[in-house]
Amino acid sequence: MKWCENYLKVYEKPFETAPQYALEVVRNKMRNLEKYEKPLVSVVLICFNEENRLLSCLWSLCENKCDLPMEILAVNNNSSDNTENVLQQLGVTYYNEFKKGPGFARQCGLNHAKGKYHICIDADTMYPPYFISIHLNKLMKPDVVGTFSLWSFIPEKGRPKLGLWFYETLRDIHLSIQAIKRPELCVRGMAFGFNTELGRKFGFRTDIRRGEDGSLALAIKPYGKLIFIHSKKTRVLTGNATLKVEGSLLHSFTKRLMEAFVNASMLFTKRNKYNDDKDNLI
Repeated sequence: MKWCENYLKVYEKPFETAPQYALEVVRNKMRNLEKYEKPLVSVVLICFNEENRLLSCLWSLCENKCDLPMEILAVNNNSSDNTENVLQQLGVTYYNEFKKGPGFARQCGLNHAKGKYHICIDADTMYPPYFISIHLNKLMKPDVVGTFSLWSFIPEKGRPKLGLWFYETLRDIHLSIQAIKRPELCVRGMAFGFNTELGRKFGFRTDIRRGEDGSLALAIKPYGKLIFIHSKKTRVLTGNATLKVEGSLLHSFTKRLMEAFVNASMLFTKRNKYNDDKDNLI
């Protein structure tokens, strides 16, 4: 993926070593966006201790090819590192949310968003050049209430590329089948768009540790279509935090495979309510 080569060069690198031209790209974009008092879309990223990943994310967003009025907002979710200082140096409009958790952070962003449409962003993720415009194009259709797309993990030493490709390919096939009846289970907050007014009607859940994105998708589903965008042009590149928590790639793959077999019947039925796992409740 050639589009991400420059962004990978600064990913997880100390902010003070970043090339000046990258900083200027972001600062100039932020200044240019100030002219839009009524943006059509709000691009909102949440940040928790992301000082060494923020630049790569924002750089990719600022180089997105979208000619429609938009705003880029950030939410600093009680970071203990220099995340807030980086946001200030880059000229990003941001808000502090001191209640820790993705639900609180995303709700803070939703509360301040001005756009008719809302696109969720994670600060440890990089976005291809047409990500915003493709999501926005789908969201503007009258019968669509939400959009979501796929993601790949950043290759790392010690993780064979072939194994990662195999893992992601099988995962994508499973998600494509699952999305037919239960699209809400396929939504990830790093690549999720929705109608802002409808999103505000329900809001993000703040009583759970994960799944606030899928829960909102489930809430808005009765009001229109949730569109799964399969295009490579919307496939984002994200960090390996999830894989690291689960250990090896093989362990993660085995876990996902077992879950798929156990829940195979779920692929063919719709559902309007899910029970919360106790360990996911705050």
